[in-house]
Amino acid sequence: MTREKALRIVLIFVGLLFVALIYPLALFMRQEPALAMMLSLYVTLGIFLLLAARNPSAHRSLIAFTAWSSFAHAAIMGTQALRNMIARGELIGVAVLVVIGVALLVLVPPKQLTATTA
Repeated sequence: MTREKALRIVLIFVGLLFVALIYPLALFMRQEPALAMMLSLYVTLGIFLLLAARNPSAHRSLIAFTAWSSFAHAAIMGTQALRNMIARGELIGVAVLVVIGVALLVLVPPKQLTATTA
């Protein structure tokens, strides 16, 4: 399997995973408005990841943003779980976000050199 094909598979999987958050978003709309707002960002990001799967090299910055924001979210969520601010079970989500970030950074297409950058 080529690197680009693997990246496309990861983008589609993560995109669908994020779009699937529309269900809990609807559930938490009234009970947890801040959580619903965050989930709306992930659903939107999921749609754009699905679009990026068509031509990953044209969407390097989106892929990098997804990876690094996943690390940032995992760091905050992990800290909150370890300080008992949220349930320890949320550490599963931390692991998932770290795996997503690593997979995307490993597979992100290399930067294309142009005449102005060469």
